Amino acid sequence: MSYPGYPTYPQPTPTVRPANPFNPRADAEILRKAMKGFGTDEKAIIEVLTNRTNSQRQQISLEFKTLYGKDLVSDLKSEVSGKLEDLLVALMTPIPDLLAKELNHAISGLGTKEETIVEILCTANNYEMKCIKAAYEKLFGSSLEQDLYGDTSGNFKRLLISLCQANRNEAFGVDQNLAFQDAQALMRAGELRLGTDESTFNAILCSRSYSQLAATFAEYQRLTGNDFESAIRSEFSGDIESGLIAIVHSVRDKSDFFADQLQKSMAGMGTHDRALIRIVCYRSEIDMGDIKNAYQRKFGKSLQEAIAGDTSGDYKKCLLSLIA
Repeated sequence: MSYPGYPTYPQPTPTVRPANPFNPRADAEILRKAMKGFGTDEKAIIEVLTNRTNSQRQQISLEFKTLYGKDLVSDLKSEVSGKLEDLLVALMTPIPDLLAKELNHAISGLGTKEETIVEILCTANNYEMKCIKAAYEKLFGSSLEQDLYGDTSGNFKRLLISLCQANRNEAFGVDQNLAFQDAQALMRAGELRLGTDESTFNAILCSRSYSQLAATFAEYQRLTGNDFESAIRSEFSGDIESGLIAIVHSVRDKSDFFADQLQKSMAGMGTHDRALIRIVCYRSEIDMGDIKNAYQRKFGKSLQEAIAGDTSGDYKKCLLSLIA
C-alpha cells in the first residue's frame, strides 16, 4: 500500500566512486612528483585526490609514507595554503574523524555552533553515529555524549542525547496501525493541548525508522489537515525546532536537506567554507548526485554554477571536481 506524502528511498548517487583500476603506489609517486622541487603541480594533486574515495586516499597515504618516509598530509600542508589546504586536508581525513573534529569545533570554544551539530547528528544513521562517537573518543579522549551534555541545554540537549544512542529502528517495513497511533500521540502532545509535551516528539522522532516516520507524517496530515513540519514550527522554536525539522527533512528527502545546507553555506556575504568543505567531502561518496539534482530543482541553477560563482582558483577547481 502507498500513502500520500510517503517517500521512496532509491539507491543514492555518489559523485566520487572507487577508482578502478587503482594503484596506490603509482598515485603516491604522482603526488611526490607534484610536490618535489620548485613549485607545486596543484592540477596533478587535485586530479588524483578528487578521483579516489576516502578509503583509497588512506591507502595512498600509507604508500607515500612507505616509499618516502614522509607524511602525505604534512607535505600537502607545506605545499598549499588557504582554502585549498583546508579542502585537501579534509579529503585526507577519514570521514568519521572529519565529522568528529567538526563536532568538537562546534562544541568547544566560544559559543556553540548548533547548526553544525544539527546537520551532522540529526541526519546520521545508526552506523554513522557509532563511527562518529568512536572517532570522537579516540581523538579527544572524552565522549561525544558527555561533551554535548555539558554544552547544550533543555529539549535540544535531550534530542541530541537520544540521537547519540544510535538506536533508531532501521527496518524498512511500515506498521500502519502504529503510524496512526503515533500521529494521534503527536496531536495530543502538540496542537490538541495547551503547551507542548516535548518528550513525545522526542521519543517518536528519535526511535522510529525513516519509513515508519514517513507514514506517521502522512497520517498526521490526513488527521489534522496540517503538514507535520508546519506543526513543529508552531510548537517549537530555536535549536530544538531546527533539530526536529532536520529529522523531518531527512525522512522526506535527505538530499534536499543537504541542498539547503549548501545554499546556506554560500548565501549572503562571504562563504561559510567550513560547511561547504564538510558537506562536499562527506556527501560526495554518498548522494552528491542527488543533492545536485535537488539543488537545481530548488534554486533554479546548478550547484556547479553556485560553487563556481562563490569560490575561486584551485579551491574552486577541487570542489567542482568532487561534485562532477
